[in-house]
Amino acid sequence: MKYYIVIPSYNEEALIPLTLQSLISQTVLPSKIVVVNDNSTDKTAEVVLAFAKENPYISLVNKTSENIHLPGSKVIQAFQKGFETLDNDYDIIVKLDADLIFPANYFETVIKHFQSDSKIGMAGGFCYIEKNGDWVLENLTDKDHIRGALKAYRKECFKQIGGLKPAMGWDTVDELLCKFYNWKVVTDESLHVKHLKPTGANYNKTARYKQGEAFYTLGYGFWITAIASAKLSMMKKKPFLFLDYIKGFWLAKSAKKTMLVNPEQAKFIRNYRLKKMKEKLF
Repeated sequence: MKYYIVIPSYNEEALIPLTLQSLISQTVLPSKIVVVNDNSTDKTAEVVLAFAKENPYISLVNKTSENIHLPGSKVIQAFQKGFETLDNDYDIIVKLDADLIFPANYFETVIKHFQSDSKIGMAGGFCYIEKNGDWVLENLTDKDHIRGALKAYRKECFKQIGGLKPAMGWDTVDELLCKFYNWKVVTDESLHVKHLKPTGANYNKTARYKQGEAFYTLGYGFWITAIASAKLSMMKKKPFLFLDYIKGFWLAKSAKKTMLVNPEQAKFIRNYRLKKMKEKLF
C-alpha cells in the first residue's frame, strides 16, 4: 500500500529534522512527503530543502498566512495546500505534525492494520511526551481516539468523510464521520510516538473559547458539551477551562456558527456520544 504524508509546519527548524529523519528511516518508506512551510520566520524551509536534496520523494510547499496560531483552521488550510499538490495514486493519506519522532516500524504496522480489514478507515499509534526524563502517554483523549498529530486515512474513507474540515474539531469530526459511514478506527498501543511539544503549547488567548465552539459545531448540544468540557478541563488539570469551553459554546450558538455536520450526522453523533458515556458509567 502506498502512503503519502503532508506535514504542515510553522517555525519548526529545530524539530522537523528529527521528524523527517524518523520518516526516511521507516521500514516501509512513504512514496511522497510534502512539507508545507506556513509563513515560518526561521530556517524551516532550508532544513526541508536539505532533506529533499537527498530524498527526492520529499517536497516543500510555501504558504503565506496570518501569524496568529489558532487551533484547527490554520493547520488544515496548510494541509490542504500540500494535499492539492499530490496526485491520486495513493492508498493511505497521512497528516502529521512537524514535532514527532516515529519508531522505525510505525508505518509498516499501520499498513498491516489497513491490509487486515478493508473496513478500517483510520489507524494510528499514541503520542508520548517527556516528563522528568521519562516518556509518558500524553493523556488528553480516550484510547480509541487517534490524535490530530498523526492521522492516517484509507483513501476511500478520506474521500467519503469529505477530507479534513478547516476548523477546530476537525480531528474529532473525522472519526465521528468515519463511524457514521461504518468505517472502523483502529488505535495500536504498541506504537509509541515521541511528541516533542505538548499539544496547544503555542495557542494564544483567543483559542480558549474555540473548544466550546468546536463542541457546538460538532452538534453535541449543551449537555454533552458540558460533560465533555468538564472531562477535558480535568484531563488538562485546569478546571477553570470548563467556563471558557461553556462560554465558547454559547458564543458559537448565539452567532449561529456554521456546523461541521448535517442534522442527520449531528443526531448520530449525539447518540454515539451518549452511548459511550453510558458505557463508562455502567
